[in-house]
Amino acid sequence: MSVRQSLLAILDQGPCYGYQLRAEFDRRTGSTWPLNVGQIYNTLDRLERDGLVEKGDVDDHGHVYWQITDAGADEVRSWLASPVQRTQGTRDELAIKLAVAATLPGVDVSAIVQTQRRASLAQLQELNRAKYAGANPDGPEELAWSLVVDSMIFAAEAEVRWLDHSEQRLALHPHHAMSLELSTEKPRRGRPAKDPLAEQAKRDETPSATGAAR
Repeated sequence: MSVRQSLLAILDQGPCYGYQLRAEFDRRTGSTWPLNVGQIYNTLDRLERDGLVEKGDVDDHGHVYWQITDAGADEVRSWLASPVQRTQGTRDELAIKLAVAATLPGVDVSAIVQTQRRASLAQLQELNRAKYAGANPDGPEELAWSLVVDSMIFAAEAEVRWLDHSEQRLALHPHHAMSLELSTEKPRRGRPAKDPLAEQAKRDETPSATGAAR
């Protein structure tokens, strides 16, 4: 989730000072993504650098109110109208951990899967037991909270299904048959070699000059 665009979207509703922005962000995300004030102000400084917000009035308590610029409002509209783009690769720690462990000789990958499944099921049970603690159980803040929690529940359920799938795939191979020894081939310095299949897919997705001109 983009903290930058979220803070901009809040400022699009009206000027706020730093602590107020953090409180508004918490209200609108069910406090499921905690932000510290330092992160808020660092983000505001970058937004100001990029011409998306600017400092406004200062109240009697010394609070500096930040306000959105026209360019910032344009970015908010663009963010809301655009889909979230997922990266092609993965930086999911669990997926990388299991992939590496499956190639290491002497590692019981099944034990890793079982340990993770217990933890994932415990998290899923905790999420399913979660109750909204706000004052108005039928208000917009509860709705925002439940949307985020539902997303976390679906992600936990998908993780458990993926662990089951991974365990089934691992069971098809003899013990440690897929382990990799260190390669004797010395990699060259510089960028890694390009994947020809990925390059071809990229070319297929890029419209030709003739097609673009039509």
